Amino acid sequence: MVPLPPPLIPLLKLHREAQEAERAAAGERWQDWDLVWCERDGSPIDSRQDWEEWKELLRLAEVEKDARVHDARHTAATLLLEQGIDMRVVQVILGHSQLTTTKRYTHVTENLAGDAMARMGRALWDD
Repeated sequence: MVPLPPPLIPLLKLHREAQEAERAAAGERWQDWDLVWCERDGSPIDSRQDWEEWKELLRLAEVEKDARVHDARHTAATLLLEQGIDMRVVQVILGHSQLTTTKRYTHVTENLAGDAMARMGRALWDD
């Protein structure tokens, strides 16, 4: 089972409905690879096409960094950590067998460091 954010579930259901329509339209040409994301005939997406679409999404989102698709996993891990999610939970979500791998995926952001210092300040000076 892959854990998903609840708002993503209805979007995936819509995608599945569209894919079922593509399956019906393809008829005997449909290649059943059991993929969530595929070409209109069910075959795997060409990696070059996937890369080009990823770059277009980055451009539309005005992301200046030249990020790889894999970098999104690092971003997800760091966002979970910023929200206070326990590192072991992040490990399970990312499917890592070793916690050390998950630690390499997460990055200390200004938000995390600032929150840590605010907590330390409260611990030392607040009554």
